[in-house]
Amino acid sequence: MKKGKKNIFLKSREALLSLATRRISMTCDAIPYVFENVPLKKIINWLKVETSLLGKPDRPWGWPTHLQVEPSNRCNLRCVLCPLSGEMQRSQGHMDISLFRNLIDQIGDFLFLILLWDWGEPFLNPRIHEMIAYAKRKGIKLISSTNGHLFNNLKLADRVIESGLDTLIFAVDGVSQETYEKYRKRGRLETALEGVRTLATRKRELGSSTPLINFRFIVMRHNEHEIPSLKELAKSLGVDVLTLNPCLNNTYRGKEEAPAKHALELAPENHRYRRFDFAGNGDTPIHAPSNPCKSLWNAPAIHWDGKVCPCTFDYDDRFVLGDLKKETFEEVWRGRAYRRMRRMLRQKDSVNHFCNECSCAYKGGSLIDETIAEASFFVHT
Repeated sequence: MKKGKKNIFLKSREALLSLATRRISMTCDAIPYVFENVPLKKIINWLKVETSLLGKPDRPWGWPTHLQVEPSNRCNLRCVLCPLSGEMQRSQGHMDISLFRNLIDQIGDFLFLILLWDWGEPFLNPRIHEMIAYAKRKGIKLISSTNGHLFNNLKLADRVIESGLDTLIFAVDGVSQETYEKYRKRGRLETALEGVRTLATRKRELGSSTPLINFRFIVMRHNEHEIPSLKELAKSLGVDVLTLNPCLNNTYRGKEEAPAKHALELAPENHRYRRFDFAGNGDTPIHAPSNPCKSLWNAPAIHWDGKVCPCTFDYDDRFVLGDLKKETFEEVWRGRAYRRMRRMLRQKDSVNHFCNECSCAYKGGSLIDETIAEASFFVHT
């Protein structure tokens, strides 16, 4: 059986099983998420979306199954590749709780996963724990990410645990302060590590199984030598999983600065931990035959002020598809701007630098199946 037909067969079998058992499994960043007793309308919507991805029509067949939501685009650090370090031009602020609730009220019945971060430190939003708790009522699983510097605060740690957050990623890219601060400008390694310890300790004291604590290490040229000592450190902190993530500059800067080229400066020597595939000379990224992006059909990005963008790559609102302060989600999702964007991706138009020059357009840059290079799970007794 050819690969394409085999994949269709496996997908069809998975669909039949989900309808029969009302159970769906998904993987995000190498971590499995299982959904039990899923409402029939959520399963049917998921099947519509997955089927539509075969042809990627202008008009969506279903509603999003995933969301990327930005609670805040303010941050206490200045990481090297992050546009908040100087490039970002849009205004900064925190998402209003009423805006988030309204969004969940409109499409929460169809969602499986929410990635509760985009640009900035999400836990600077003082009401993020309320957002998490509100979405959990719809049977949605939520994953968020932090640099860890706020989690020495016991009150915040307890609120996050009590909110029901499913997974929290602690982004810590060094074992020594010297290495850590090369990328995480303004950051203090010991502060971040103490934040991890605090959450792990409070989680154990409260007898909670969540959030799963994911210790995330972005592998770069200046820190790859510290990988051998990572596993022992992560285990000693009480985390649940250690994930090694290849460095990815996932921001759109235009054709003249394709992300894959920009990321080469930080690419580790060990090709196992490189995000992109490069041509023979080692510095020319290789374009993929087509961009495998699914975001325009299943996972919009919602910025703190209600602007709807194609995906996380649009950090500066260059391709705004709608405004939830002025329109319903349905008006945006089925609107002219979204339809035009979907058509542009399909046509691979040379004018569409956003889709043709983003990380996903290069071999090895896909966010679908190449995000995590290695994952180690720990069992604590």
